[in-house]
Amino acid sequence: MSQTRAVGVTTLGPGRRRIARARPGRPAARFFLTSLASLASLALAACAGEESIAPAPLPAPVPLPALRGAPPLTTARTWAPRAAVADPPDRNPAVPAAIEQMLAEGYGELESGPGQPLAPATLDDTPPPPRGERSRLLTRFVHLADTQLADDESPARLALFDSPGVFASAFRPQEGHECRILNAAVRTINALHRSTPIDFVLLGGDNADSAQTNEIAWFSAILDGAERVECDSGADDDPVPGPDNDPKDPFFAEGLLMPWRWVTGNHDVLHQGNFPVHTRAELATGSWSDGGTRDWSLPGAPVITGNVVPDPRRALLSRPDLLDRVAATGDGHGIGPDERAYGKAFYEFDIQDTPLRVIVLDTAAETGGPNGVILQDDVDRFIRPALDRAKRERRWVILTSHHASRSLGDGSFAATGTPAVPGAIDVEAWQSLVGGYDNVLLHLAGHTHVHRVTRVSPAGGHAYWELETSALADYPHQVRVIEIWDEDDGFVAIRGAALDYAVDDDPIAAEGRRRAVVDVTSGFGDDGRGEPSWRNVELWIARPD
Repeated sequence: MSQTRAVGVTTLGPGRRRIARARPGRPAARFFLTSLASLASLALAACAGEESIAPAPLPAPVPLPALRGAPPLTTARTWAPRAAVADPPDRNPAVPAAIEQMLAEGYGELESGPGQPLAPATLDDTPPPPRGERSRLLTRFVHLADTQLADDESPARLALFDSPGVFASAFRPQEGHECRILNAAVRTINALHRSTPIDFVLLGGDNADSAQTNEIAWFSAILDGAERVECDSGADDDPVPGPDNDPKDPFFAEGLLMPWRWVTGNHDVLHQGNFPVHTRAELATGSWSDGGTRDWSLPGAPVITGNVVPDPRRALLSRPDLLDRVAATGDGHGIGPDERAYGKAFYEFDIQDTPLRVIVLDTAAETGGPNGVILQDDVDRFIRPALDRAKRERRWVILTSHHASRSLGDGSFAATGTPAVPGAIDVEAWQSLVGGYDNVLLHLAGHTHVHRVTRVSPAGGHAYWELETSALADYPHQVRVIEIWDEDDGFVAIRGAALDYAVDDDPIAAEGRRRAVVDVTSGFGDDGRGEPSWRNVELWIARPD
């Protein structure tokens, strides 16, 4: 017996306009998920000798209209929750009745406020110098970090462990809507691009939530574009009868209008971002949940334990399998034969018509645990040669990885008794390495889910900036728009402004936002806005020779 238990032109600088470049056409991805239940019923009918009749094809999802006009950056307008954060938390948003009551009481509402200007900062705390007469924009791109796109029906979920301030990410009331939230972010980025061109989107890692095959497939389809994306697993759920009116219905994904580049995070290669995939493989594709998952066949999709409908598409991906799947989508998104042969997402690319080079680092620790790890072997094989090559070729470097230096560890993980990984370098050694190259402008990262700026000043080395972007998965649910300027005064300015996703004509994404706001105002979720001076920034650094 089955057992189930519920429990206009926008720039970051005044009067500046980005000139559009011609871009190659973006290949259209095609993504179609078919109900396992339908397949099973047809197979049983065939085995029984019955005449099977194929179901009528479902209507194709209707594309949403393009957003009208450029969305405002948070330099022009900000949003904040209307309700105060419950302290202490008294209602759990994982309980359907509780979140519905909180939504009715306004805990999911936002109110607009004035924009927040860019906060200028220099590495030595002196005032920035006057800009030269020929200041020019070198590039403009978007940093999209920590989407953590989750299969919230997977038996591998650990939703019962959700608790304020401890395991605040074990359950998110908006996680079933995260596909539509990501799609809303894509529409928003595209709208901005139509006004002021964006060269590329750089991921921040933790693109999936639990290294599942279907999570990576959904993520790639939404960014590449697809006629049909259905973020549903196990049983074919339709909590609100009819098409395109609930988060389990298929939808049309318009896809990004510019290239996007892959960065690996711990959640992309570890179950729940912590456990090696080989230790949880059977759990993910099994039919029993003991850590708590959601049942969308019940009102409010409560957290349940017990039997669930299994789904082979939930299989956990090894790191090589992950790279193979990313490389097979779109233009490969930075992952090609060399990266697949290496076994990690270490690669580099130049930004056309500029002296800028992006060096991508893979800091996820397959041994387990949320912290990053950089091995001396990776320094010797890729990182130091890449930095030396950039120096010789007079390239200005943007380093990017999922983990900033403050989140690096030694590869050990107490929860599984995993010892330190031989060859893991510590924070001081990493910063000293980077500080030996005065052409490094910036280390861009995610992971902490908090907007943050850090001055890094290695002893006897070159000072540089670390910039962390908050998570699309958690409040304030923003991406960061980054511009690099040659200020024609001996300095480079790095401008970063947060951008909220728009939900125009998309009531499902709008409902996801309301539930996401409840996550933080209920006291269960965390606030990732960080210090005011970390949100919209203008970071100055000496122009490399």
